[in-house]
Amino acid sequence: MADMVSNPDLAYEQELWSVCKNIAGMDEAGRGALAGPVCVGAVILPNSDPLLTQTLSGVRDSKQLSPRKRGELAPQIKESVQAWGIGFASAEEIDMLGIVPATRLAAGRALEMLDCFPDFLLTDFRLELPELDIPQAALVKGDQRSLSIAAASILAKTARDDLMHALDLNHPEYGFSKHKGYGTTFHCQKIRTLGYSPIHRKTFKIKKSGRF
Repeated sequence: MADMVSNPDLAYEQELWSVCKNIAGMDEAGRGALAGPVCVGAVILPNSDPLLTQTLSGVRDSKQLSPRKRGELAPQIKESVQAWGIGFASAEEIDMLGIVPATRLAAGRALEMLDCFPDFLLTDFRLELPELDIPQAALVKGDQRSLSIAAASILAKTARDDLMHALDLNHPEYGFSKHKGYGTTFHCQKIRTLGYSPIHRKTFKIKKSGRF
């Protein structure tokens, strides 16, 4: 039996809205890739829109959606939310800092883009931000449970995919537009044949079996 597609809702947000006005959902994209940046999306949903769940009824965890559907939803999310932000940390920063600190750096940059400062953060489980003096909760499979996190996951994924398409024009031999920098067999073989490009994460090593 195929896995059921989860429908994120506003249960967490509604519970928090009684004490917090601006709740930012956050999620990342590109954490495990061999090339390109890590990207973090941040979304603050309005707490006064009774039609919000209908407007964003198609929003899911970005991994459960096709590229076409994500591309349709991203502008809809931007038009419907109170504030949104996207932050990147480059492959060079990932190599210098490590993936966890670099992801947190990208998260900070996403928060800086918001038009209003959040009172609370709802993040996917691996995106804890202990260095920020903001109350927060990291939810297991948060992008399948919280509408804010799911919306942020779509913005992060589409922004990063768009960037990888652009980077593919500079390095077409690696096929970044197809695999988005992840460790596919094709991509790993290209790294063995051609070596690393300037946007590869040099500290992410591939194994002899073909994957990293």
